[in-house]
Amino acid sequence: MAPFYLKRLLLFFSSLITCATVYSQVTVSGTVYDITKKTPVEAVSVVSTSGSGTITDALGRYTIMVRESDSIYFSYQNKPTPKYPITVIGNLEAFDISIMIRIAVLPTVFVKPRSYILDSLQNRQDYSKIFGYQEPRLKSSMSTTPGGIGAGLDLGELIGMFNFKKIRRTLSFQNRLLEEEQDKYINHRFSKSLVKELTGLESPGLETFMKMYRPPYEVVLMLNELELGKYIQDTHKRFLKTSSQNDE
Repeated sequence: MAPFYLKRLLLFFSSLITCATVYSQVTVSGTVYDITKKTPVEAVSVVSTSGSGTITDALGRYTIMVRESDSIYFSYQNKPTPKYPITVIGNLEAFDISIMIRIAVLPTVFVKPRSYILDSLQNRQDYSKIFGYQEPRLKSSMSTTPGGIGAGLDLGELIGMFNFKKIRRTLSFQNRLLEEEQDKYINHRFSKSLVKELTGLESPGLETFMKMYRPPYEVVLMLNELELGKYIQDTHKRFLKTSSQNDE
């Protein structure tokens, strides 16, 4: 009989030890911040001396279950902090710490649509010499000499003034800049957003309509907002009629 009671006694003490082990565990929670104590740090390792561990989430928060006899420490990029004994932590539910790193936080950027007017002014400023360029001409008031070309003007100066290749390149560039500015003005007035709002068209019909009925610069320049809107609505009716005829 003795062995039977001995087994029951051993089982009783084993249960007590197990209960003691379970109830000696505590939960520690908190948030890990960078050196500024404002920015939470993600993916920081939280480790106890008994071997349990976890990592912080995207908000720098962590929760770990440890023994009362444990200490915990934090590690980020292989740089561990000192160990903190559980018995000296005042608030186990909010054990927040800051580690010696600085997280760069970019300011919020709001993207605004580009302004046609500001773009045009900047373009005019950048290429002011090209926009203001005029083909050189001899002044009618210049007096001529019997054996020369013009008073006070030698052949070298005349050749420099009439460097025809350079003049052609400059005038060609000037024309391209003017055409580009006119195209941007048309796009600014005859825009996808306006056409879509007035017609309800969606892709790919929207792109087809805008290509077919894109007004020339001179027309857009003459129309006010109401007239341009009426132009879009009238051409939209024509577009729908043409599309229905093609479907038939």
